[in-house]
Amino acid sequence: MNDRGTSALRIAGSSALALGAAVALPTAITRFTTAASVKPVEADFAHANAALILGARVWPDGRPSRFLRERVETGVELFKRGLVDSLIMSGDGIHAHSYDEPAVMTRVAIEMGVPASAITADPRGVDTYSSAHRARHVYGVTSAIAVSQEFHLPRAVWLCERLGISAQGAYPPVIVREHTAMGYVRETAATVKAFLDVAQRRVPDGTT
Repeated sequence: MNDRGTSALRIAGSSALALGAAVALPTAITRFTTAASVKPVEADFAHANAALILGARVWPDGRPSRFLRERVETGVELFKRGLVDSLIMSGDGIHAHSYDEPAVMTRVAIEMGVPASAITADPRGVDTYSSAHRARHVYGVTSAIAVSQEFHLPRAVWLCERLGISAQGAYPPVIVREHTAMGYVRETAATVKAFLDVAQRRVPDGTT
C-alpha cells in the first residue's frame, strides 16, 4: 500500500475512534454522575414530591408489558412507604397505536390500592426528556424519584437534574431478558439525543 493509502486508513481509523468516543462519552457521564442516586427500590431514599414513573409498551389487549408493570409496582411501593406524595404516570397517550400508556399505568396503580387523587397522568411524556421537562414546568415538581429499569435511570435522573428537579432513581429487581440487553444497547444512542435536547433547550410539544 502506498503512503497515500496508509494516510487515508490512519485518518479513517482516527475518525472512527473519535466518533466512538463521542457516542460513548454521554453514557459514561450520566452513569458516573448519577451512580449514588440510582438504587434498587428496597434501598433508602430521601422523601420527594413525586415518583415520576416512565412509560413503556402496552400490549394490544390492554395489558401492560412486564417492564411497565414493574415500573408501576415500584412506584406504588415508594408511595406506600411514604417516600413520595404522589405518582406521575408519564407516557405516550398521544401517538400510541392502541392504548394510552398513562391510562393503563393509572389503572394498575389504582388496582394496587393507590387513590386516584394521588395520581397524575401525563399523556405527553412521549420521551424521557419530555417527561422530565413537563414534570418540572407543567406539574411544578422540584424533587422526584424517577422510576424505570436500571439501564434507563442514569439518563432519566441526569435529565431531571438538568431540568431543575432534584432527582433520585428507583428500579425494580433486575431480571436479565432479551429486552433488558437491548435496553442497555439502546441507551447509548438515546443518551446522545438527551445531551442534544438539553443543549438545544428543546420545549416538548404541548408545553408552553
